[in-house]
Amino acid sequence: MKSMLIVVLGLALALAGTAFAASSPAQGQAQTACPVLGGRINKGLHADCQGERVYFCCPGCIEPFQKTPEKFLKKMEEQGVTPEKSPGGN
Repeated sequence: MKSMLIVVLGLALALAGTAFAASSPAQGQAQTACPVLGGRINKGLHADCQGERVYFCCPGCIEPFQKTPEKFLKKMEEQGVTPEKSPGGN
């Protein structure tokens, strides 16, 4: 009975570790929201910065991003979002 409990607890801890690793910001998630207004991204609207491509929900969000990209890149990082790499590495 005791060994069965140990096996069950071990399995539970292993599954919990896997779930934690999958949600870890270090791995990052794909961008789905605009960093400026939070709307759904349009892959036709983007800016490349520091070798990363950032997508936006509308044309009006590009200029605020370009004025202070560090602010928005930091916000994305804090949310666990990893931008795509720029095709040209710009």
